[in-house]
Amino acid sequence: MTRTIVASATREIIIGFDQPFCVIGERINPTGRKKLAAEMIEGNFDTVIKDALEQVAAGATMLDVNAGVTSVNPNETEPGLLVQTMEIVQGLVDVPLSIDSSVTAAIEAALKVAKGRPLVNSVTGEEEKLEAILPLCKKYDVPVVAISNDETGISMDPDVRFAVAKKIVERAMDYGIKPHDIVVDPLVMPIGALGDAGRQVFALLHRLRNELKVNTTCGLSNISFGLPHRHGINAGFIPMVIGAGMTSAIMNPCRPQEMEAVRAANVLNGTDPNCGNWIMTYRDHKPAEGGAVAAAGSPAGAGGGRRGGRAGRAGTSARAE
Repeated sequence: MTRTIVASATREIIIGFDQPFCVIGERINPTGRKKLAAEMIEGNFDTVIKDALEQVAAGATMLDVNAGVTSVNPNETEPGLLVQTMEIVQGLVDVPLSIDSSVTAAIEAALKVAKGRPLVNSVTGEEEKLEAILPLCKKYDVPVVAISNDETGISMDPDVRFAVAKKIVERAMDYGIKPHDIVVDPLVMPIGALGDAGRQVFALLHRLRNELKVNTTCGLSNISFGLPHRHGINAGFIPMVIGAGMTSAIMNPCRPQEMEAVRAANVLNGTDPNCGNWIMTYRDHKPAEGGAVAAAGSPAGAGGGRRGGRAGRAGTSARAE
């Protein structure tokens, strides 16, 4: 069974088909968040601190960390800022981190200060990216998100996206990186613009699991981009995509409706033994105003693990603010 191991200094998490769905908190990312970007540029990390603590309390298994505050000289500005952000977050929470950057120098700088075994987000099928990122992943022995696009852009043909994923997995093996350390992002398209986007990703996930035998992730809220009441679409998508074989997602864990869907999917998928996490989280639930459901129990995480041990660029979540 394919298992991708990520870790902080004190906590190890397994991403896998037989594990609870891995929720990668998306909020520490200034893309589309002007206030956060301005704060980070000024050296103010109050929102970063707040977002880190709130996401873990809400049940995030991991946290994505992005410091891409500007397109002006990112090779000069982003490495230092990403390192600073990583160190702050690592000092606050014990969950593993995902290093999210399109700047190779920033990824390497973050890997030097990262504790445990972070996830690198990401590499694409572009030759330049393959040659820059894969050697770093081998050097630091870390897993990587593989986004299914290349020099030709993002294909609307799911077979092409599968071929790109296969290419990345094969190239990674050339560097000595095993498939279990490749987490493929098959690229979820907006359902409002592409009516068969859901069916496309479900079919892709079956192929990625059965043919390439890799774990998978996505920018979850991309599916609802441009639609009203996005959280309803996201919550409906979650159990379907998990049932199709997806093992993690970059998403907002602070949305109770979506986290409830994750926890329910874990129960129904058999990855919440004896319904323990569900019971611990919702045993004291009671109806809230407006018919929503409130949980008065522990905000237990959705991810599996044990003690031990983007729409900014392709594959990043189009956040549902």
